[in-house]
Amino acid sequence: MDTSGKEKEAIQLMADADKKVKSSGSLLGGMFGGGQHKVEEACEMYCRAANMFKMAKNWNGAGNAFCKAARLHMQLQNKHDSATSFIDAGNAYKKSDPNEAIKCLNAAIDIYTDMGRFTIAAKHHITIAEIYESDLVDIEKAIAHYEQAADYYKGEESNSSANKCLLKVGAYCAQLEQYQKAIEIYEQVGANTMDNPLLKYSAKEYFFKAALCHFIVDELNAKIAVEKYEEMFPAFTDSRECKLLKKLLEAHEEQNNEAFTEAVKEFDSISRLDQWHTTLLLRIKKTIQDDEGDLK
Repeated sequence: MDTSGKEKEAIQLMADADKKVKSSGSLLGGMFGGGQHKVEEACEMYCRAANMFKMAKNWNGAGNAFCKAARLHMQLQNKHDSATSFIDAGNAYKKSDPNEAIKCLNAAIDIYTDMGRFTIAAKHHITIAEIYESDLVDIEKAIAHYEQAADYYKGEESNSSANKCLLKVGAYCAQLEQYQKAIEIYEQVGANTMDNPLLKYSAKEYFFKAALCHFIVDELNAKIAVEKYEEMFPAFTDSRECKLLKKLLEAHEEQNNEAFTEAVKEFDSISRLDQWHTTLLLRIKKTIQDDEGDLK
């Protein structure tokens, strides 16, 4: 499909919309009325142009057109339409200019929070966090947006959504060696889920992660933490995760490299350990003397 025609059409529409906006603010436009009607028409034209740019895969053009529509909607006091256009702009820019996408999504978030629509604002904070994760690789900023989303979800009593965001934060904090913060998150989410019949199965995983973070900081801390988790959540005692932790603590205390590796291999043969767990287990293993830095 030839899209160059669509692009030309979009550029012409943009020029016509710009003229309408200018004439709406002129002295004659003001004297004879119809200024607002012209702005509304220009708004519609910008949106049409944006969709044509999208068909032509000109994402910057589409983002720019949606932004112009969003600003006019704001001028007309159409807050919801303005926010929607900023989101459309952000989605277009995501494909070509991540920083510009974030600016547009933040503009929409400001409108939604002003309207008290915190659940929608939280959803878009997650989108920004994902852009920081994958496109801009700025994990600190991704963490900040996941935390903000979690706060908004908590305020709206959407605890399950809040926990999902917090778990993202916990995982990144552990990777960045911010163990205390990771521990607090995993313990909090574990405590929140252990009383829920549908979620309690996941609690052992969160306590396991918290214990691994404790273990890196201090072996004694980890021992005390495991005892605390068993007391809080008796089902943890019989879990494979708890049994592994006890074997690892024993191996570490004896400075026994082979026993440590064997315990990890045995666990991994039944429940595959992902990259996150492997990274933390290697960090713990490195604190054993004569370590060769491998779990194989």
